[in-house]
Order: sequence, then C-alpha cells, then structure tokens
Amino acid sequence: MKNNKSVIIWLLSGCFLVFVMVVVGGITRLTNSGLSMTDWHLVTDTLPPLTEAKWQEAFDRYKQFPEYQKINIHNDFNLSDYKFIYFWEWFHRFIGRIIGLVFIVPFIYFLIKKKIDRATLNKCFVLLGMGALQGFFGWFMVKSGLVDNPDVSHFRLSLHLTFAFITFAYTLWVALDLIYPDKKAAIVPLKKIARITLILLLLQIIYGGFVAGLNAGLIHNHWPMMSDGQFIHDSVFIEQKTLFLNLVEGKSGVQFVHRTLAYFVVGFILFLYFKGKKYNLNTQQQKGLNALVIIVFLQFILGVYTLLCNVPLWLGLSHQVNAFFLLTAMTYTLHRLSK
Repeated sequence: MKNNKSVIIWLLSGCFLVFVMVVVGGITRLTNSGLSMTDWHLVTDTLPPLTEAKWQEAFDRYKQFPEYQKINIHNDFNLSDYKFIYFWEWFHRFIGRIIGLVFIVPFIYFLIKKKIDRATLNKCFVLLGMGALQGFFGWFMVKSGLVDNPDVSHFRLSLHLTFAFITFAYTLWVALDLIYPDKKAAIVPLKKIARITLILLLLQIIYGGFVAGLNAGLIHNHWPMMSDGQFIHDSVFIEQKTLFLNLVEGKSGVQFVHRTLAYFVVGFILFLYFKGKKYNLNTQQQKGLNALVIIVFLQFILGVYTLLCNVPLWLGLSHQVNAFFLLTAMTYTLHRLSK
C-alpha cells in the first residue's frame, strides 16, 4: 500500500468528486435546472455569463426551447429565476470538467513516473473510457428534453445516474485492490450472495432514476399500502398498453417496482449478514456487513419518509446521497469477501 499511496489518494479523490457530482446532479434535477443550458461546449461555457448582456443572451436562447415555452412562460419566470437554475446545471458540468482534469493530469504523471503497474494501468484505461462515456450520457439525457417534451427521458436520466454509480463503484474497487494487495481465498457462498445483492441494488438504483425522471414519487404518498388499502394500486395495471410498459413507463408501475425492490434489497442484505455468522470473518469483512445493515435500514426509512412527505428537496437528496453510501458499503463488502 505504501508504494501506491499517491495512486490510492488519486483514485479516492476521484470517488469523492463523482459523489459530489451526483449530489449536485440530484439538486439540479430536484430544482428543475437540468434544461437551463441549451447547448454544450467543452471550453466556451466553462464559466457562466459574466455580463448582464451575456445573461440576457443566454436567457433569450433558453426561451426558444420547450421548458420555457410550455411551462415557465406561465410562471412569471424572469432573468433572476433563470440565473438560479442556470447555476446548478453549470456547476454540475463544471464539476465534470474538474473530474476530467483530476483524472487525466495525475494519470499522465503516474504514467511517466511508472507508478502504475500493468494491471492497474488497464483498469485506469477502462475508467478513462467510462468518464468519457458518462459525459456523453449527460448530454444525451439533456438533449431529450430540448425537442418537444420539456422534460428529459427517464430512461436516459436513469442511464446517466446509474452509470455514475457504476463508475464510482469501479473506481473504488480499483483503489481497494491497491489498499489490500494481499489476496486470500474468497468465501464463495457469501461472495455469491453479495454479487446477487449488488445486482439487486443496481436494479434499485435504475428504478430510482425512473422514479426521479417520471416524478413518480409525487403520487401514492402512502406506506406500506400504495393507497386505499391497496398494496398494488389499480393504476399499476392500466396506465400503459401492456403490463411491461406499465412497469417501465407508468408512474404507478415504476413506483411500485421501486418500493417493492426495496424489500428484496433489505432482505438479501439481512440474509448475507446472518449467513456471515456461520463463518470466521475477519474484522474488515464483519465491519462491511455491519455497515451494510445499518445503511440499508437508514436508506429504507429515508425512502419511506421521502414518499410520505411528497419528496421535499432535502429528503430526496438525502435518499440519493445515502444510496451512494449503501453502494460504497456493498462494494467494499463484496471486495473483502472476494479477495
């Protein structure tokens, strides 16, 4: 670990910045700021407009797109309001640029100084590709809300969000490989359960993106029943043409899947925890399982209260932030059970 300390710090710094970017992305979404910047340039929009004339020019350009023409034009929306939503989208993109610099500049330095071994180097090239792809997904998402519908595609939003989580988890995994270079035999039964749990968690994150993209948290604000004593609300079956479309495009269907998957995630983590009692786990493995149980219950509670309170900004953001902590604990635990 000592020989790789600077590389580890670099990778963990990347994890932190991805975390910050997702938090700011959550604020951007919850404040309806994501469509405020109607184009994308690598260099020229690095800084926000610096004069009142430039601000007015950006605002006039925004007025040409569906969000203003179909929604904000009726809300007495002025330049001051536009500056507020512009800031969050600009800040989100700015952090993305910082992440690019933080990754590329040290990477070139470590490459020249030969501080990265061949295995880690290959993983870093994967990370470089993931970062570029994430930037494309971001613009791909925004573009879907600039045509006819003044809202981004929930599929594209979920893709952008989930891929950020995956990039974070993979970066953390690469760092953990360097932090714990000594490998021991995996605990195969626990490793298998942990892998299934990780897949369920990622599926839950995907549906969290669907819920956010469709604003599906603003309906059926009851728990444990969806409403009127119904565990599955009637609208789950009738919103779209087929049941499958109901479960991926209908607000009720998407919310039902998201709230139901939560039970499975909690159940598998508890199963993994109690299954671990049968093995002689080391301190790292046990701490990972303990953290999983604590964080998943906190996440469940936050999810319930976010729904019951009709998704206020601070609760919606807290739920998303804690999902990051849960994925961190899941990644760490799987790594410690695997190697």
